[in-house]
Amino acid sequence: MTAARGTDGVLVDRYGRVARDLRVSLTDKCNLRCTYCMPAEGLPWLAGSQLLSDDEIVRLVRVAVRRLGITEVRFTGGEPLIRPGVVGIVAAVAGLEPRPRISLTTNGLGLDRLAPALRAAGLDRVNVSLDTLDAGRFARLTRRDRLADVLAGLAGAAAAGLTPVKINSVLMRGVNDDEAPALLRFALAHGYELRFIEQMPLDAQHGWDRAAMVTADEILVTLRTGFDLTPDPAVRGAAPAETWLVDGGPARVGVIGSVTRPFCGDCDRTRLTADGQVRACLFASEESDLRGALRAGADDDELARRWRAAMWGKRAGHGIDDPTFLQPARPMSAIGG
Repeated sequence: MTAARGTDGVLVDRYGRVARDLRVSLTDKCNLRCTYCMPAEGLPWLAGSQLLSDDEIVRLVRVAVRRLGITEVRFTGGEPLIRPGVVGIVAAVAGLEPRPRISLTTNGLGLDRLAPALRAAGLDRVNVSLDTLDAGRFARLTRRDRLADVLAGLAGAAAAGLTPVKINSVLMRGVNDDEAPALLRFALAHGYELRFIEQMPLDAQHGWDRAAMVTADEILVTLRTGFDLTPDPAVRGAAPAETWLVDGGPARVGVIGSVTRPFCGDCDRTRLTADGQVRACLFASEESDLRGALRAGADDDELARRWRAAMWGKRAGHGIDDPTFLQPARPMSAIGG
């Protein structure tokens, strides 16, 4: 079987995995400078001419939804809320038939102000990154004194109906690894869903050290000092998080063990960068250019064909444990989460 035979209408790879979940980066820029993501001075940002326009993003998402079987669209960054056209993009995607589920991953800055408009445009829910509840620690981690704004963003999202509001937390050894129980208590008190994510080798500085990473097993051990956790009986499917019922449920907590508990065999994601490159995997070293084809006049059939070909070459796994593994040249902020 080749990419040209029998794959019309879906994004399938040579291992039989079908991509239904599209992650779209709206910008590589961010208004925080998290220490595990980028240096204090920021990064060389993409030039405006390199970025997909709002109309180009909507067109590529339309191709993915109508011709390639995508049912979930998540907007990411960088920080997607700093894209001026974010509300209009969400509205256009919400107007597609069939309508995909639409979510957004954000650092929460400005979310309290934008949440009502995003909800009205058709956004279904949000994931907000929050690694600490201590204001001083937050300022050291992000190099910005903005914890109060993130908490306001969470509250604003919940009030606007962007539920379930999910929190993504990364624990770092010797930095915030003592906060797992406190973060879970906070989430439970406010009705948010908490997901801990193992730190991944996607920092711009290429300083990731596996020995310094807080593992999924360690996170669970720490959580069990304050809570009774039992395996969630719900079917996980392609979801990246393993979930546990907290104190008998119905509240849940999740752990995404991207490094120590890889879920590559069930991966259903495809990624589109802010400059129009398809990435079959977060850790891929290869990209396929759709922006160039789009601007050269390619029709939707040709764009779909190129996208299918890109996904057909997806590797079996991310290869972090392989001695030959090389961290992607692009950091997370440029790839999109």
